Amino acid sequence: MNSSSLRHVYCHTMTKTQSTIFYCIVVLGLILIKIQLSEESELIVKRPNANLTRVPKDLPLQTTTLDVSQNNISELQTSDILLLSKLRVFIMSYNRLQYLNISVFKFNTELEYLDLSHNELRLISCHATADLKHLDLSFNAFDALPICKEFGNLSQLQFLGLSGSQIQNSSVQLIAHLNISKVLLVLGDTYGEKEDPKCLQHISTETLHIVFPSKREFHFLLDMSVSTAVSLELSNIKCVLEDKNCSYFLGTLERLRETRRLANLTLNNVDTTWNSFINILQLVWHTPVKSFSISNVKLKGHLNFRRFHYSDTSLRALSIHQVVTDVFGFPQSNIYSIFSNMNIQSFTVSGTHMVHMLCPAQISPFLYLDFTDNLLTDMVFEDCRNLIRLKTLSLQKNQLKTLENIILMSMEMISLQKLDISQNSLRYSDAGSPCSWTQSLLVLNLSSNMLMDSVFRCLPPKVKVLDLHNNRIVSIPKDVTHLQALQELNVASNFLTDLPGCGAFSSLSVLVIDHNSVSHPSSDFFQSCQNIRSITAGNNPFRCTCELREFVKNIGQASRAVVEGWPDSYRCDYPGSIKGTPLQDFHMSPLSCDTILLTVTIGATLLLLAAIGTFLCLYFDLPWYLRMLCQWTQTRHRARNIPLEELQRNLQFHAFVSYSGHDSAWVKSELLPNLEKDDIRVCLHERNFVPGKSIVENIIHFIEKSYKSIFVLSPHFIQSEWCHYELYFAHHNLFHEGSDNLILILLEPIPQYSIPTNYHKLKTLMARRTYLEWPTEKSKHGLFWANLRASINVKLVNQAEATCYTQQ
Repeated sequence: MNSSSLRHVYCHTMTKTQSTIFYCIVVLGLILIKIQLSEESELIVKRPNANLTRVPKDLPLQTTTLDVSQNNISELQTSDILLLSKLRVFIMSYNRLQYLNISVFKFNTELEYLDLSHNELRLISCHATADLKHLDLSFNAFDALPICKEFGNLSQLQFLGLSGSQIQNSSVQLIAHLNISKVLLVLGDTYGEKEDPKCLQHISTETLHIVFPSKREFHFLLDMSVSTAVSLELSNIKCVLEDKNCSYFLGTLERLRETRRLANLTLNNVDTTWNSFINILQLVWHTPVKSFSISNVKLKGHLNFRRFHYSDTSLRALSIHQVVTDVFGFPQSNIYSIFSNMNIQSFTVSGTHMVHMLCPAQISPFLYLDFTDNLLTDMVFEDCRNLIRLKTLSLQKNQLKTLENIILMSMEMISLQKLDISQNSLRYSDAGSPCSWTQSLLVLNLSSNMLMDSVFRCLPPKVKVLDLHNNRIVSIPKDVTHLQALQELNVASNFLTDLPGCGAFSSLSVLVIDHNSVSHPSSDFFQSCQNIRSITAGNNPFRCTCELREFVKNIGQASRAVVEGWPDSYRCDYPGSIKGTPLQDFHMSPLSCDTILLTVTIGATLLLLAAIGTFLCLYFDLPWYLRMLCQWTQTRHRARNIPLEELQRNLQFHAFVSYSGHDSAWVKSELLPNLEKDDIRVCLHERNFVPGKSIVENIIHFIEKSYKSIFVLSPHFIQSEWCHYELYFAHHNLFHEGSDNLILILLEPIPQYSIPTNYHKLKTLMARRTYLEWPTEKSKHGLFWANLRASINVKLVNQAEATCYTQQ
């Protein structure tokens, strides 16, 4: 549908008035927005407790759920939610609205859920709205019920919350034809002055919840026997005046006998006397009600002894929660006797500070007993043989201390399948008392007690589900042989250091062992527990070392549906350098964890390094260099022992000449004459080497006494070992003294490939330093000698012998 056709559909009746034009534009825009956002996913915006005074303007157009509850909004306008065309849920409870025009929602055509409860609404203006499924106007300040005739068109309505001080037939009849799943009716403080007792008969609902004024005595004549109601809930029942004996409320309950469909009755916030409480129980006993629940009860006064009539009842379940009473002024056995002999299947008394419960006087029909959060002790149901039909018993959060007494109690309950004795102070001494659990017990909850390892020596033989979390268990004994039926085991929040094997639990399929002290779980757990379909072992102090590798591998290969909380709850605790690292990111190489393989690898590596080192030493003639370095060091060391005045260095020669014997003719015929004619003193070994000293010591000494060291390079030079010595010491002296004392004369070209490997210093010098090349043309000889003399022409301090000549 294009924009022109949309204008035709929605604007063909457009008048010239501005309001109509505005309306048409808004509708057109909303439809275009709806087409644009039809494929978008749901968007939930929550702004509770944000100190808002208006609906926010920055809401996304895609918003489907908007929660602005618990703020200070006092006004709601069309423009606040105009563009939220996809809005389906709007929650604005606990604000300060006093007036509402329902037409503000006329553009929110998809709105299904509207909660305006707990405001200050006194007046609403009705308008046709979207087909709501949930409308809550309860806990407001209306005088009359806020029922508009337009509500009669809400054919999809499933929940309707109303409040008011006046209930008129005419208002209720507007919605009489609707089949509403639940109706909540909150009566104002002044209700009862102009009431119509039969007004609720027109409501068609399955669940009716009426909240009476909280501060007023129950003096109402309201008939609550709605023919369609299956569940009825009444809140704020106050009848404490002994002279009236709760007659108004009892009369209201009396009329419930006519509602044959009524199956569930709930009373909340009841303030009455003991006698009225028993009267309420007795009256409900003879109604069609099958399940009766009383919560948040305040009881006063005395209980007069009376017989309770158990016959002719439809009741199957009675629940009493959170009872507060004055100090008992009558024998408590009176009330315990009434409770214990009830001929119903399910009985719950929780949060009442009940200290005891009597055994039924005869075989009891009880199938379910729940005495959670009381003050019962180990003596409860002691030697009681009349609970042989009981299948479920909960004694959670009481004053139980000795497990042996509970075991004896259960022995007489031959049909008991589920027992919850968690959150007590139970201990098991294992002092030789008989382990005589009832054979029928399948589910046992012993969590949050003070049990230790010994508890595994006495457990029901056929138990399938066992909860022992939050106890003091350090280890599970290996010799447990009588729990072959166990399928689910919860030992979380104990002090276990390893996962239990399934040798003793062959049927185990669910294990919960998180929050323990498991640091090195057994790697063979999954091999031992073939039937496991769920394991929760996170939040343990895992030591991420070699021993953990196999477990991480096995648990990583298992399905995430099997390993609960993986990988977020499984993290390293040690070593500190990787603390907090997820186990799935923990990796150690097989080499670092296999001692034999590591030893072999290290040995092979050392051998390889030794071979490489030997090769390099031979290739670069490292022994020779070490020997030369040692001799040079010894010579320098001996020099340190000479008196200081003898160590004053005075250069005696301009140059020390090193050359091969094959090149001596050139040295004697060319080099010496051209240098000595200008008074340049050249050191030759024949004249200056000191007899008695080693050749190495003489070389080192006269290189140090010479201003320059001249090396005559030729293919013959690189074949002489002594030339190599002299080059080495001169190069070493270059770095030791920090002076530029080397002069290289290339007498004949030397191919790089012909230089031996141990002459790598020569290769380096020829590559990095400028050398003088002997020219073959005589015309260039003059320039060659000029350059050479210029590089060594220096004035010496002391005169020395004329010439020191070395020939190799």
